[in-house]
Amino acid sequence: MSCWGTGNPTREFLFVEDAAEAVVLAAERYQSREPVNIRSGSEISTRSLGELIKDVTGYEGALAWDANRPDGQPRRALDTSRATQAFGFKARTPLKEGLERTVRWYLDEGGGRS
Repeated sequence: MSCWGTGNPTREFLFVEDAAEAVVLAAERYQSREPVNIRSGSEISTRSLGELIKDVTGYEGALAWDANRPDGQPRRALDTSRATQAFGFKARTPLKEGLERTVRWYLDEGGGRS
């Protein structure tokens, strides 16, 4: 499988149930007009993410990183101190667990059928 870039940039992912919890908490407790970032608090390189997805899905092929393709922004991470302080949000679902649950849901719903 071909992957864009070097695999060095880092990204952060937030499980949908954690995001929904953050929205509910903000709606109930947040009174300011200032924007609020929500995040998992855990960065992963795109290369490590590719390997994790292989593991979770059971994909046995190789990942080929194409450094001629763009990496995109080197790092994407947000300051979530306002969410923690203002309405007590902290993500609870580790990335691997979120991926496993997402893949299981996708397969249970008939995903991947031709």
